[in-house]
Amino acid sequence: MNYEKRLDWLRNNHRALIEKKNSPIEGNGVYERWENPIITADHAPLEWRYDLDPVRNPYLMERIGVHATLNSGAIKWNGKYVLVVRVEGNDRKSFFAVAESPNGVDNFKFWPRPITMPEWGEPATNVYDMRLTAHEDGWIYGIFCVERKDHSAEGDLSAATAAAGVARTKDLVNWERLPDIQSTSQQRNVVLHPEFVNGKYALYTRPQDGFIDAGSGGGIGWALVDTMEGAVIKEEKIINLRHYHTIKEVKNGEGPHPIKTPKGWLHLAHGVRGCASGLRYVLYMYMTALDDPSRVIAEPGGFFMVPEGWEYIGDVMNVLFSNGWIADPDGRVFIYYASSDTRMHVATSTVDRLVDYCMNTPADGFRTGLSVEAINRLIDANEGRGDK
Repeated sequence: MNYEKRLDWLRNNHRALIEKKNSPIEGNGVYERWENPIITADHAPLEWRYDLDPVRNPYLMERIGVHATLNSGAIKWNGKYVLVVRVEGNDRKSFFAVAESPNGVDNFKFWPRPITMPEWGEPATNVYDMRLTAHEDGWIYGIFCVERKDHSAEGDLSAATAAAGVARTKDLVNWERLPDIQSTSQQRNVVLHPEFVNGKYALYTRPQDGFIDAGSGGGIGWALVDTMEGAVIKEEKIINLRHYHTIKEVKNGEGPHPIKTPKGWLHLAHGVRGCASGLRYVLYMYMTALDDPSRVIAEPGGFFMVPEGWEYIGDVMNVLFSNGWIADPDGRVFIYYASSDTRMHVATSTVDRLVDYCMNTPADGFRTGLSVEAINRLIDANEGRGDK
């Protein structure tokens, strides 16, 4: 294949991938998965990966590889469904890039250039997993994990530290970097609540002892700070605990910012447990009170979503992760999630269905006997309603 034919082949395949139509898959009544991934590494623009000058690149080789697209923040922006995607290169470095869709389920296309994120303090080795919040103060905030080398263990080439980086924007193009959030512990999965609480900015936190291990960190935390221009966490309480022999016994973390409903705040989170194949990441939900977003009022037992089928396969297997969803004015909800740290997917539901799921699904009783009791209560309630 000569240069011209190869270029045509690349462009035609790229166009066909972006324009591929998606379709929902009927499921458990809580949500519908959609058949095709919405953003993959192959969605990355050709101009990011190939030198298109035939003199400099006569074999039309890929010069800069894109390996994965995952863990994306989400926002409705100018009538489009917009994701700030974590894009990971072949060099293992992640960066942020904006992709938009006219309908939220397919035809996602990257903006021409990735985000140029200003540095703060010691330049980051890696940045990833941005949570987007359109706050009532008028700014769009992005909070993301900042990874740096752990200088207390220079000889350990895997030793790192985690901090919560903060940036804000008015247009998703030009970003103002603010100081990292200051805390007595390392922080990941920090999320900004969309409204002021008692005149302060409210954060969902995840304190942890190390870069990976939650250690003594008890779960999803809650903290109020005076400003985002140098946020300092002085007091923190755990509002969603880890628990033995559950889907979140190793660690858990807030996903996107919660959705406000007439019955409370809807939360999407991830839970982690250990198993024979390593750490298993699943999604779960809970609700908090409208008058106190730190008070849990409902939490269904078990997982909300887990890897299914080929979602189980990828760069880091057995993982579902979400840090972005969009609630439309008509109540439809677009849940954006990554499978196995490799590709982005979408599932759809409605606010009413998710509230019903949270309020009417039995809570985890934390032992087998109570799980069986819940099943028997449902069987009793269904007496006379079975197949005839």
